[in-house]
Amino acid sequence: MGDLIPSYPISEFKKLKTGELKQLKSCEITADGEYLFTFMNPQTDFIKMQSEYMGQLSNSVAGKDIEELAELVTAGK
Repeated sequence: MGDLIPSYPISEFKKLKTGELKQLKSCEITADGEYLFTFMNPQTDFIKMQSEYMGQLSNSVAGKDIEELAELVTAGK
């Protein structure tokens, strides 16, 4: 985990409502002390564009769509 942005456990993150999420600073989310994901809340259009670019770059390496995960759950895997 990095030291540049705050880190919060997923249990605290899940308690937040939409309006609260819109106010939350970008942060790392952990589960059982391990890095899970980075929540990005871009404050400008430029930062939003850069966040989308980085997400696309990460998606090109690995990851599944929600539909793919649902199929795995349905198939019992």
